[in-house]
Amino acid sequence: MATSGGGSLRAIRIPGRHGYAVEFSPYKPSTLACAVSQNFGISGCGTLVVLEQNEGGIAVRRSFEWTDALFDVAWSENSENIVVTSSGDGSLQLWDITKPQGPLQVFKEHTQEVYSVDWSQTRGEQLIVSGSWDHTIKLWDPSCGKSLSTFTGHENIIYSTIWSPHLPGCFASASGDHCLRIWDMKTPVSKLVIPAHQAEILSCDWCKYDQNLLVTGAVDCSLKGWDLRTVRQPVFELQGHNYAIRRVKVVGLFQIFLITRNNEPSHGICLWP
Repeated sequence: MATSGGGSLRAIRIPGRHGYAVEFSPYKPSTLACAVSQNFGISGCGTLVVLEQNEGGIAVRRSFEWTDALFDVAWSENSENIVVTSSGDGSLQLWDITKPQGPLQVFKEHTQEVYSVDWSQTRGEQLIVSGSWDHTIKLWDPSCGKSLSTFTGHENIIYSTIWSPHLPGCFASASGDHCLRIWDMKTPVSKLVIPAHQAEILSCDWCKYDQNLLVTGAVDCSLKGWDLRTVRQPVFELQGHNYAIRRVKVVGLFQIFLITRNNEPSHGICLWP
């Protein structure tokens, strides 16, 4: 692997692996968890890579192998060493990054690829939500061996599931059926359905400073912002990319971090003020 440092840019390259997700630890800002896969996730295995930043650059602290592609990763909100990953074999894996052996637990109920996983952020509950190519969303308690609930309604692949950082038990999902949905974990039917794009929606994220604002990114190369109090029209729309927006992250009230993709495949990264 090769690293480069200097100025504000630091990078690390892991031979034979292609990145799908990266998340900073909520406990240690210098620690990151990455979900990476062989052959762009089409075939081969996946790796959970734990990275550490220091003055010299970025170094691999530890890595863990899985038998299928890894597509997403999320940190626990109540234990600094626990992460969950989602895989192409329909399973979720719970890892302790201080232990070199395999995952602590494996949850397998989805029948197709699990493309998204997120850990509840309000600390009012410790729950995991996952979204799959089987068109279902599942709710998990890490202390249980099976899912608590299954949510249906999307008519295509679910690419993104993410908890609200403000409202306990509330999460959003984005799908290839062009819709953004808002859910309450206590009810099986979504609270709100927003036909957000005229193309597959690959990613969504909540604003951490406004409980009513979400952002979506889609195959139509656009970003849209949605105010949940009035959803007839987006509150903003950002154009300019030539390729589908694979992942979007709202890092501030007026800043959006995103990753695009194309069919070759390769990717680009932009920050929208």
